[in-house]
Amino acid sequence: MQASQTTVDPSEVAKFEAMAAEWWDPKGKFKPLHMLNPCRLDYITSQIAAEFNRDLSQTEPFKGLRLLDIGCGGGLLSEPMARLGATVVGADAAAGNIPVAQVHATQSGLDIDYRHTTAEALADAGEQFDVVLNMEVVEHVADPLSYLTACQQLLKPGGLHLCSTINRNPKSFAMAIVGAEFVMRWLPKGTHEWNKFITPDELFALLEQSGVTPVDHKGFVFNPITWNWSISANDLSVNYVTSSLKPT
Repeated sequence: MQASQTTVDPSEVAKFEAMAAEWWDPKGKFKPLHMLNPCRLDYITSQIAAEFNRDLSQTEPFKGLRLLDIGCGGGLLSEPMARLGATVVGADAAAGNIPVAQVHATQSGLDIDYRHTTAEALADAGEQFDVVLNMEVVEHVADPLSYLTACQQLLKPGGLHLCSTINRNPKSFAMAIVGAEFVMRWLPKGTHEWNKFITPDELFALLEQSGVTPVDHKGFVFNPITWNWSISANDLSVNYVTSSLKPT
């Protein structure tokens, strides 16, 4: 299956473009991502280190790895990956996110290749990566299978695909939409659409159809008492992440 021309949903892009200037404000509209980021990074770095036999105690342990952060936003994941030594391409369909990410990377002294483009365009251009980070994007595209197929095509044989999203059930509606958008007002109303959320079984099936093999999954769990996130081996009820490999 070849990637289609684009799976970008213009209405979804417009939502995030309107918030672009706030990416690096930890108290702004992206507060949930800033809170979640340490937990995401723990999972991402451990999976990359295990797959490519890298020692995280070393300086720049990911040196020599080419990594794509698709749906990079303002660069909340691209920057730490660059600091760990990876050669990073950050791609986003929202044009307004790119200059924000570029300016912040320059201020941080980081060399990151940010591009206003799509997974499909990169795949059509023959780009290849050791790692594709696909975090909190698949629930915003028009055609998840075509999008995941493009991500698979971007991987080198043996490459690692990390994909996170939100489960679809009453609990996720209560927490990700009612709680985050209406009660806490962390996100503008309408940021998420519950019917676009994807259950783990659905995502695993889509990943396999796209041509990769799921090898791990974990939940990201928010504790409203301690006010922090943790990684769970069993609780995938709201936010969760998967790790998949492209066959060699």
